[in-house]
Amino acid sequence: MTAACRITRIAVLALALALGPGGKVMAETAGAVEQPELPVVTLATARQDWIEARVPVSGSLVARQEVQVHALVSGHEITGIEAEVGDRVQAGQVLARLSDKVLSAQLAQAEAEYQRAEAGISQAESQIASAQASLTQAVAALERTRSLRQSGNASQAVLDQAVATEASARAAAASASDGLGVARAALAQADAARRIAQLNLDHARIIAPVDGLVVARTVRLGAIPGGGAEPLFTLIAGGEVELEADVIETALSQLHPGDAAEIEVAGLGRVQGQLRLVPAAVDPVTRLGPARIALDPDPRLRTGLFASGWIITDRRQAVTVPASAVLADASGERVQVVKDGRIETREVRGGLIWQGRREILEGVAPGETVVARAGAFFRSGDQVRAAP
Repeated sequence: MTAACRITRIAVLALALALGPGGKVMAETAGAVEQPELPVVTLATARQDWIEARVPVSGSLVARQEVQVHALVSGHEITGIEAEVGDRVQAGQVLARLSDKVLSAQLAQAEAEYQRAEAGISQAESQIASAQASLTQAVAALERTRSLRQSGNASQAVLDQAVATEASARAAAASASDGLGVARAALAQADAARRIAQLNLDHARIIAPVDGLVVARTVRLGAIPGGGAEPLFTLIAGGEVELEADVIETALSQLHPGDAAEIEVAGLGRVQGQLRLVPAAVDPVTRLGPARIALDPDPRLRTGLFASGWIITDRRQAVTVPASAVLADASGERVQVVKDGRIETREVRGGLIWQGRREILEGVAPGETVVARAGAFFRSGDQVRAAP
């Protein structure tokens, strides 16, 4: 007890004695003055909680893979349309038809040319057989003439004539062989022309190259499609719609393909998804990178809808305290732990903040009590009283 307190107590006691019986009350009041009320603080308990790290995203729904369907032959009238916007189609299904009258005639003409080329092969083979027979006869005649000339029974002129005949027959045989090669080339050309004509006739049926959803149609009955770039139909392959979302550049290092996502789609509500593609580049003006988030199948999803949400980059259990319990300044982070009614200032290493609670990586154990608010007003050793 300090000297000032002792003097004050003596003065109060003296006054109490002077006042008589009421002095007892005054003495008790003096004791109360000596023991002031302890500060009341709000306490919280450190506990194990699930925490998450999230990256905000926003953007529009787009087709995962857009497929354009063009007319592969031009100059022929559209005679039938068999698919509309919103239809789900199968690969190979007919979407529209072109007039095939000219294409059928071209195929018939190509078939006739092929048959003529086949006949040319037969003719060339016959010419080869005839030339080979003539060559064989000329060779035999030349051998006989040579024998007769050696025996003196044939003149030199007759021998010269036999030699010329054999040479002519040999040249005819070679020409016939070359003629067969020409005929075979003509047959190959006719076969190619026939196959092209057949392909063109097949292309009179405009078909879906993949399973998907028709989202656009420009074709009209009676129109004659040309070689322009405008597609007749636009499909979404498999009907898969995903989110093309902008991500701030400082968060890109946290992203990994397969991270879970929670997306709110305008007018539809929450849709679950997964990060499919991490941004490969950042816009130098906006400092944002485009990510692709695959969404769970939902027939209500439409391209162009606005959506926003979160990519969950981490989820784990950790020791947590109220975020307001962690004090930070230039010297680091700390919390005010309360033991037996006294403050103990303790340095900590904080982590994620999730739903109003702060992860404590080091410094506090589960079950310990900390000052939840206004901890900066206390120092180690201060006595406090828990709020009711």
